[in-house]
Amino acid sequence: MTKLVLIIVAVSYLLGSIPFGYVLVRMFRGQDVRKSGSGNIGATNVARTGAKGLAIATLLLDALKGYAAVAFAFWIASRQRFEGPIPISVYDRMAVTMSSHTIFLLAALAAFVAILGHMFPVWLGFKGGKGVATAAGSFVALAPRAMLVALVVFVVVVALTRYVSLGSIAAAAAFPLCVWWLGPAEGTSAPILLLIAASSLLIILRHKDNIRRLLTGRESRFR
Repeated sequence: MTKLVLIIVAVSYLLGSIPFGYVLVRMFRGQDVRKSGSGNIGATNVARTGAKGLAIATLLLDALKGYAAVAFAFWIASRQRFEGPIPISVYDRMAVTMSSHTIFLLAALAAFVAILGHMFPVWLGFKGGKGVATAAGSFVALAPRAMLVALVVFVVVVALTRYVSLGSIAAAAAFPLCVWWLGPAEGTSAPILLLIAASSLLIILRHKDNIRRLLTGRESRFR
């Protein structure tokens, strides 16, 4: 089990830490996206360089790496077998399939670590993005129905306020509640919900500058 956890953590972090925004802008425009706008490596800041196509590609790839991390965790965990002895008169040993709850727990861990990887990529001195797109991809793989409701929250908040940052914060805050409400029984235990809540909290904390600007009325509106 320890080996499996280490594999999932390592793969999830490495996938999450791929700085697609930085790489794409460097490759196609010869610029360092960190020196533009907010200095972020995410799609929003890539768009500020004037490269709308690269911003869309960054958004999709950042989401895809989160999805891939969780999908990998589901795949490798579901293939595991644990051997346990039972009376020799019946069998020498038996293979016990990992429980659905444990599989969901490992997938939630993968989502958390992939988001961490995006926020703190080893390749860029542990200075990354806010993790919204990576979280969206991770959450789609983990709990698609809950993510759909969180997406509705995002769209409604942005439509009413024109603040993308506020929509992201609201969606992140709503997602754990959506999982609790809509998720399957094996995916709504306390440890899983705590990991999901921790992932959402990471995203909210990474928006601390946006929250400060929202409170002082200096946050830019979506146009």
